Amino acid sequence: MIRSFGINEFWFIVLAVQWTLALSAVAFAGGAVGGLLIALARVSRLGILRYPALGYIRLFQGTPLLMQLFLVFFGLNILGVSVDPWIAASIALTLHASAFLGEIWRGCIDAVPGGQMEASWALGLKYYDRMRHVVLPQAAKISVAPTVGFLVQLIKGTSLASIIGFVELTRAGQIVNNATFAPFTVFGLVAILYFILCWPLSLLARNLERRFAVATRR
Repeated sequence: MIRSFGINEFWFIVLAVQWTLALSAVAFAGGAVGGLLIALARVSRLGILRYPALGYIRLFQGTPLLMQLFLVFFGLNILGVSVDPWIAASIALTLHASAFLGEIWRGCIDAVPGGQMEASWALGLKYYDRMRHVVLPQAAKISVAPTVGFLVQLIKGTSLASIIGFVELTRAGQIVNNATFAPFTVFGLVAILYFILCWPLSLLARNLERRFAVATRR
């Protein structure tokens, strides 16, 4: 039976924002750890580390996130490993974020002037100390803006988790729309909530890019 869109439906959608944020936070945190390892492997002189990391990035950047979600969710279940949509979405988005953050941060590491590495090598610093105290702190400043920009894309990407049944913002909208058959109202509200989540981060990313550009010209 179709019911009208009311305050209960409104709050059901609004409260689903917490699951979008939770999934984004888990994926970003896991992706940050994996991305750092991928980035360090990509800039390594050892081919045994560099080439597998490159293959990982090409695999996850060259395939749709939706397919990755399907493979994790349905693939693990086919193998006899029962996973709920929350776990499957977290794993798939973490793997996805690791590939993109790894490549972003690899570029930022490469953007650090080579003279910095040469100077630290001349001072007798070991590789670990050179990366920790010289290269990575400078690369971190460069990476802030593109990392925030990717976070915006990651938040929007969580909407695909609705396909495997995880009830985040988009899935909550689908559930309410199926009950009320008010797509303009329902998905208009969903779009507004995504805008509220993503627009401040987009502004922050652009502001950080401008500040970095000004700083590098000085």
